[in-house]
Amino acid sequence: MVLRHALTGRRAALTALGALVATGLPSAVAAEPTPAAGPLPSAAQTLGADRPSAPVLRALERDLGLTPAQASQRLVNEAEAGTRAGRLRNALGDRFAGAWLRGTTSQELVVATTDAADVAAIKAQGAKAAVVKQKLRDLRAAKQKLDAAAARVGTRDAHLWYIDVPANRVVVEAGSKAAAAAFVKAAGLDGTSVGVKVTAARPRLMADITGGDAYYIDGSARCSVGFSVTKGEQEGFVSAGHCGKRGAKTTGFDKTAQGTFQSSTFPGKDMSWVAVNDQWTATANVKGEGDRKVRITGSVQALVGAAVCRSGSTTGWHCGTIEQHDTSVGYAEGKVDGLTRTTVCAEPGDSGGPYVAGVQAQGVTSGGTGDCKTGGATFYQPVNPILSEYGLTLETADATPPAPQDNVAQAWAAGRVYEAGATVTHAGVRYQCLQTHQAQGPWVPAQTPALWQRM
Repeated sequence: MVLRHALTGRRAALTALGALVATGLPSAVAAEPTPAAGPLPSAAQTLGADRPSAPVLRALERDLGLTPAQASQRLVNEAEAGTRAGRLRNALGDRFAGAWLRGTTSQELVVATTDAADVAAIKAQGAKAAVVKQKLRDLRAAKQKLDAAAARVGTRDAHLWYIDVPANRVVVEAGSKAAAAAFVKAAGLDGTSVGVKVTAARPRLMADITGGDAYYIDGSARCSVGFSVTKGEQEGFVSAGHCGKRGAKTTGFDKTAQGTFQSSTFPGKDMSWVAVNDQWTATANVKGEGDRKVRITGSVQALVGAAVCRSGSTTGWHCGTIEQHDTSVGYAEGKVDGLTRTTVCAEPGDSGGPYVAGVQAQGVTSGGTGDCKTGGATFYQPVNPILSEYGLTLETADATPPAPQDNVAQAWAAGRVYEAGATVTHAGVRYQCLQTHQAQGPWVPAQTPALWQRM
C-alpha cells in the first residue's frame, strides 16, 4: 500500500508538471513564481545559448551542415530541452530511463520511461515519450559488471562498452563476436541482453604528444590545454591524465616555462591539472575557428544528441554531436571509465583539449578513432568530475568567487559540482538539481530555473 501511495503521488506530480507547459518546444519552462524584480531568465538565457559566439556558429554550420538560423536555433533548443529533461527525471524517479535529442535543430526531446502511465505527462512537457523495458539504474548495474570484469580479464579485444540510452541496452564493441561474448560471460551477464558491435576501429589516445593551445611535457610530448581553473589563489588548467604524470614540467605554446602537473589520473580516469607560474593568467577563453575566442560561462552537462565542438593544437576547431555518456574504453594502455563519446574528429596532439556545448564546458579530449580527413569518433573526460576530484573552480566569464563553505551539508554554494537530482537549501528553500554543473556565483537556485527546481 505504501508503494502504491508513492506511485500515485508521483503521477499526480507529473500531471501537475504536464499542466505547466503546452505542447511544443517552449522558450522557457514555468517553474517558480515570478519575482517582483522581473521575470526569471529562460534556460537559454541562463546558459548563454541565446548569444552564441561566431566561432561556435560557423563550426556548427560547417560540420553539421546547418544554416546560420538552424545553428542558432539548435543551441537554444538544446538548452531548453536540458531543463525540461531534468524536471521529468526528477518527477519520474526510478522509472526514468534516459533522455536524448533528435532533429536537425534538436527540436525533438525524447524521454524514456518504463511505465506507459507516464506518457501523457511527458507529452505535456513538449517531449516525445518512449516506453522501454529496462530502467536506467538496471542498465548502469549491468555496465558496472562489465567494468568489474574488465579489471579481471583485460580489454585487449573488447575495447569499448557503454549504455546506449535510445536503444535501452548495454553495448559492447569488440574486434570479434567471440571476444565480445567472452567479455560478457566474464561479467556474468546474459548474452541476449547485451548488444554487440564488431569493429576493427580501436580507440587510441590522442597523445602525439588554450583551451586548445599546445603545451609541452618535459620538453618532448605535446598535448592541448583544456580549461582554465583556479584552486584558491593558484591558477592553472585541466587536461588529460595520459598527457603527463604528477610532477612533470610543462612549457607553453611559445616554449617558455609554464607549470607543473599537480595531479594526474590514468588509467581508470583520464584527468589532470597543471598549476602555472605567475607568467600565465587563467582566462575563460577557448580557442575557436581562426583563433577567435569562445568565452566559457559554466559547465552544464549537455544531453545525448546535443551539438559539441572541440579545440585542439593539431586539428583546430571541429564540431559534432554527443553519442553516449558514461562510456568505458579499453585503450591498449589501460581501461578508462566515465568518458563521453562524440562524432567529433581528432588526431594525436589534440589530447587534453576542450569540448564545449555552446558556451558550456563539457570535457577534455581523451582518445578516439579515425582522423579529421576520413572522420572518426572521439571520447572526452567530462570536466565536472575533474573539478570535483581535484577541488578546482572553472574560470568563467564574469565569474564570482566561490562562496565560503558553511557547516550545513546541503546548503547551496558557488564552486561546488552538483549532480542532476541532488538537493540543496538556499535562503530557507529546498531545491532539486536539474542538470549536472559546477555552481557559478550568479547561478543561485531561485534565479536559475534552468538548473534548479523548487521542491
